[in-house]
Amino acid sequence: MPTRQVAPGTRLRCFLMARVLTPRAEDFPRWYQDLIAKAQLADNGPVRGTMVIRPVGYAIWERMQADMDARIKEQGVQNAYFPLFIPENYLRREADHVEGFSPELAVVTHAGGKELSEPLVVRPTSETVIGEFMAKWVDSYRDLPLLLNQWANVVRWELRPRTFLRTTEFLWQEGHTAHATEADAREHARDIHHNVYQAFMEEMLAIPVVPGRKTKGERFAGATNTMTVEAMMRDGKALQMGTSHELGQNFAKAFDITYSSAERTVEHAWTTSWGTSTRMLGGLIMVHGDDNGLRLPPRLAPIQVQIMVVKAGEGVAEAADQLFKDLKAAGVRVKLDDRADIPFGRRAVDAELQGIPIRIEVGPRDLANGNAVVARRVDGTKSPIPLAEVTNAVVAALKADQQRLFDDALAFRVERTVDVKTLGEAIEASQTGWARVPWSAVGEAGEKEANGKAVTVRCLTREDGSMPESDEEPDLIAYLGRSY
Repeated sequence: MPTRQVAPGTRLRCFLMARVLTPRAEDFPRWYQDLIAKAQLADNGPVRGTMVIRPVGYAIWERMQADMDARIKEQGVQNAYFPLFIPENYLRREADHVEGFSPELAVVTHAGGKELSEPLVVRPTSETVIGEFMAKWVDSYRDLPLLLNQWANVVRWELRPRTFLRTTEFLWQEGHTAHATEADAREHARDIHHNVYQAFMEEMLAIPVVPGRKTKGERFAGATNTMTVEAMMRDGKALQMGTSHELGQNFAKAFDITYSSAERTVEHAWTTSWGTSTRMLGGLIMVHGDDNGLRLPPRLAPIQVQIMVVKAGEGVAEAADQLFKDLKAAGVRVKLDDRADIPFGRRAVDAELQGIPIRIEVGPRDLANGNAVVARRVDGTKSPIPLAEVTNAVVAALKADQQRLFDDALAFRVERTVDVKTLGEAIEASQTGWARVPWSAVGEAGEKEANGKAVTVRCLTREDGSMPESDEEPDLIAYLGRSY
């Protein structure tokens, strides 16, 4: 029987699809869990709802953290750290806040072998404890604005946990600021929302987001306004990727955050809070992942290029080492995989699962022709490239693939977003994507009706997509969809 020639990479791709991941179209939630496990991103912790972030996943989080941290500091914010345990009475000082978080609280009642005189809450968020110390640190208008951020873990008891998306304990950053005027607080909250969150997600994660205002029913507990950035996952559902809150003077009054004004009057400060979390990792997977694994945006990827020795000998190791030096000198984050004792197919599958943007395969056959094979994870192409041209080709491909991921995700969102006129049409459209509908056709009563059918109002925008000053503005547009 004659043998059929198989294109390079075909056996690898067939092996990957058949044996590693459940196809997205077959079972999206199972695909998601398969990818997290097989790409070695995370594992379930010993307590229900907790997770162990493995080195591969944590390296991605570190890249997110570093870039986000730099953007936050560009806004004049300083990092600090506040305690994990919060006296229960702190939360009770702001009524809406404690009511909003009560179902999710983890409370410590015993420690050191004794019952505590007052229960301690394990940090669900830090408005209260930071408010307590802002009151100590702020005396005069000269102390404002006070701009703080912390990188920490928080605990919210989840009934239906899902790795990265909803876990009992997760990692995040939370910003907390105090200002002399409402206008200054509002401007800061919007700067963070646009110049940090939206910019980071679109420029670094290659995820297009819709910025908007949350309805009263969806606001953060204790806030006067919540702004969100919403992203569409590849199953058509929405994911809230980050939020920025105007807190008015609610927490300032609860914690007596006051200052002496230039006119020598005592005034309450205006405060904000804002945060993003490891939920962004879940969004990254569901926006860019495919049936072969994760696809990392090159700007984010801890390893942008993996050079792989296909087979040792015949000058292969020397050629691979030179490529490594050339790419590193060009500023590329590159890894040399010279483990020729491990089957090439297995190593290639791992690289594809983990979303490494580019693989460079160096083997005797291609090397004899003066080439190396460049495999691009985003579009799946493999091309022989002359050794002298590899560095320039790789740098260009990384830039192009970053943009391609964004463009593909944006095109998908546009395709799955429809304009409708009635609440009924919006609920129907939300079964496969998002609906844009006049907020006047929904209202608070319609929002409750939609919620009863597992559909939520993701955000409100003006017709031109800009941020409303109030949810009472005329002609607002509501985005409706199912969500995580």
